[in-house]
Amino acid sequence: MITKLIIKSAIASMLLLTLLGGTGRAAETKELWDKNCASCHGKDGKGDTKMGKKVDVKDYTDPKFQSEYKEDKGIKAIKEGLKENGKERMKPYADKFTDEEIKALAAYIRTFKKP
Repeated sequence: MITKLIIKSAIASMLLLTLLGGTGRAAETKELWDKNCASCHGKDGKGDTKMGKKVDVKDYTDPKFQSEYKEDKGIKAIKEGLKENGKERMKPYADKFTDEEIKALAAYIRTFKKP
């Protein structure tokens, strides 16, 4: 049982490193997340922060969220921001991040998936 969990974790880690372009990029993406996204979404992706609660962010650790999450929509949300009923829920980051960084952040959301 523990061996299967270790193997699944190793495979998930290798997949993430491949998506993010290696360990250097993974560290850079985590740093981007911690610096720019964690204030709302939390370092753990749960959104259990003062600002996250205020704008009602999604819990990225939730299995339902993870099963429905599409990276292309995540990329669009990061680039263009999110508005709901005329109010800004998330500011756009197209001017702050490169396309590569945006793709890496959208992929990073998968790291919050519980094994």
